[in-house]
Amino acid sequence: MEWITIVTLFAILIIFYVKSQITAHKRREEFIDTYTFPKSINEKIRKIYPHLTQGDLDLVVSTLRDYFHVCNIAGSRVTSMPSQVVDVAWHEFILFTKEYKCFCTKALGRFLHHTPAEAMKTPTLAQAGIKRVWRISCHRVGINHKLATSLPTLFAIDSTLNIDDGFKYSLDCTRSNDGEYCASHIGCGSGCSGGSEGESDGGGCSGGCGS
Repeated sequence: MEWITIVTLFAILIIFYVKSQITAHKRREEFIDTYTFPKSINEKIRKIYPHLTQGDLDLVVSTLRDYFHVCNIAGSRVTSMPSQVVDVAWHEFILFTKEYKCFCTKALGRFLHHTPAEAMKTPTLAQAGIKRVWRISCHRVGINHKLATSLPTLFAIDSTLNIDDGFKYSLDCTRSNDGEYCASHIGCGSGCSGGSEGESDGGGCSGGCGS
């Protein structure tokens, strides 16, 4: 009977742990959704991309919020930033060092370092980060990441807002223009070779920028 008691206690502990993790995740989601970002983010973006309207700037900040949601879901696994204009917003936010540190703690449960893609340990690690962001972004808006017919906002925003130095992606790789990234390389086309969301890539808690 003693072993039954131990197993029961162990099961209760597991259930309690899972529930606490779900509660913590929801709490972080709510914090990200309601967080007010510094107004200087809009000013910085407008300075670099003066053609953007107020509505465009609001979209950029909203998409930065999406990225943090993706990082929250990814946990300690590596993520990479697929948008240049959103990366500018992220850079500006990081300059508020104390506020950014506090945000990371409450929104992600850890500090999210910003690591340029070229500075990541290996190109494979950076690519794994982009694929992970693609899969999670697609899942959040109900897109099949292997057979996508549209791009998640994080991957579409640079094209949508005509960002000259942006990262632009094409779903139809046979008709992609110069400078566009073939979306099948990030796991959305019929030639997808990306792993499952549960794959291991060495962990880490940094976010990269670039594609």
